[in-house]
Amino acid sequence: MAPKVAKKDIDRSASLENIAFVRQMLGELHQVAERENAEMLCYLIEMAYVEAGDLQSRMRVRSVGHGN
Repeated sequence: MAPKVAKKDIDRSASLENIAFVRQMLGELHQVAERENAEMLCYLIEMAYVEAGDLQSRMRVRSVGHGN
């Protein structure tokens, strides 16, 4: 019999995947903006990229802490 997985755990996993996807897209957008020499756009995208990484880290810490 398969173990029961709490809905919160499924939601958290989906959220982590969504943030990872956003961060990946931001990385690709940064490359495009860089090729166009759009310095301010590069900066703003980079800030969003860093924020997405921070969010991933915080979500993982809560996920690990939740399991204890």
